[in-house]
Amino acid sequence: MPEVQHSISGEYHGERKPLFNLAFKTALLTAITLGIYRFWAKTRIRKYIWSSVVGQGDAFEYTGTGLEKFIGFLMAIVILAVYLGIVQMILFYFGLTLFSEPATQAEMVGQMLAIYITFFAVVPLIFFAQYRARRYKMARSRWRGVRFGMENGAWGYALRAIGHWLLTIVTLGVLLPRQTFSLEKYMADRTWFGDAKFEQGGNWTRLYPAMKHLAIGLVILVGGGVLGGVAGSGAIMVIAGIVGYIWVMVGLVSYRVKSFIYLTEHKTLDDTVSFEAAPETSTIVSTVIVGSLVVGLIMALVFAVIGAVFSAMMGPMMLGNSGAQVVGVVFLVALYVLALAMAGALSLVWITQPIIDHIVSSLKVRDAEHLNDIKQRAHDTGADAEGFADALDVGGAI
Repeated sequence: MPEVQHSISGEYHGERKPLFNLAFKTALLTAITLGIYRFWAKTRIRKYIWSSVVGQGDAFEYTGTGLEKFIGFLMAIVILAVYLGIVQMILFYFGLTLFSEPATQAEMVGQMLAIYITFFAVVPLIFFAQYRARRYKMARSRWRGVRFGMENGAWGYALRAIGHWLLTIVTLGVLLPRQTFSLEKYMADRTWFGDAKFEQGGNWTRLYPAMKHLAIGLVILVGGGVLGGVAGSGAIMVIAGIVGYIWVMVGLVSYRVKSFIYLTEHKTLDDTVSFEAAPETSTIVSTVIVGSLVVGLIMALVFAVIGAVFSAMMGPMMLGNSGAQVVGVVFLVALYVLALAMAGALSLVWITQPIIDHIVSSLKVRDAEHLNDIKQRAHDTGADAEGFADALDVGGAI
C-alpha cells in the first residue's frame, strides 16, 4: 500500500446515472416488498456513495448489511412497544388515555396531556437513536482497510442533548452555538480511526459569527411583524414574513455550513492530523434551488402524464365490470408508485449527491503522513444497527 502524502484532498467520483438507476430500482423493490427492502436499499446506496469518496486514490468502504439493519429494526420495535406500553399503563393508572373519544372538556385536556407525556417520553430515545446511528455508520466505515469506530455513550449523549435543547429553548436560541459545539464535541471525542482518537478543539463562543444571517432573518420577522402591527399595515407584515422566512431558512443553512467549517478545522486526529473545510453556503443553497426546480419540473410532467392517463381511463373504468375497475386502479397505483420512486431518485442525484460532492471536494487533510502509523481497530458489534433510528424515523439520511 502506498505511503500517505503530507496533504490529502477529498474527491467525489459519483455520477448521476448509476446512482439514479440504483435509487430508482431499490425504491421500486421497497414498494413491492411493502417497505421491507428499504434496509437493503439504504445499504446499497451507502455502499455506492462511500465508494465514491476518495482520498489519494483510496476509496472509502461501507461494510454494513441490510440484514443486520433489518434485525436491528425488529429488535428496536419490540423494545419500543414494551417501553411505550409501560408508559401507557402508567398514564392509564392516572386516568389518562390516548385511545378513547373525549366526552368532556376535562377529558380533552387529559388526552392532550397524555399526548405530550408520550411525546416527551420518546424524546430521549430520539437522541439515543441519533448517537447509535452515527456509531453504527462509523463502525461500518473503512479507509485503506482501517476501520472507524465510536465508543459507547448513547445515553450520555441523550441526557446532554435534552439539557442543551432546553437551554437553547429557554434562552430563545441564544445558546444554540453552545449546544452545537458541546454535542459535536461529545461525539467527536469518542470517535476513532484505527487506534487513533479524534479530538474536538475550539470554543463554542466562536460559533456566534455563524449565526449572523439567522439573526438578521429573525429580526426581519419579529421587527416587521411589530412594525406592521403598530402601523396597522398587513402588507408590511406579509412582506416581512416572506422576506424574514426566506432569510431564516438561508440563515439556518449558513449556520450549519459555517459551524461545520469551524468544527472541522478544530478537530485533530491523534493530536497530529488536522483538517480543512471550505464549503460555500451560496453553492449549497443554489444547488438546492436548481435541483428542486429540475425535480419539480420533471415530476410536474410525470404527474401531468399520469393525470392524462387517469382521465382517459376513467370512462372505460366506470363503464366496465368490477374486474376491469380493479385492474385500472392497480395500474394507476403502480404509476403513482413509479412516480414517487422517480421523485426520490431525482432528489438524490440532483440535490443530495451534488451537495456531498461539494463538501467532500472542499475537504483537506493536513499532516496526513501520520496516518501511515495508525494501526487497525478491533471490530465493533453492530448493536441495534440503527434499528432505533429507523423505528423512530430519524435515520432517513444517507
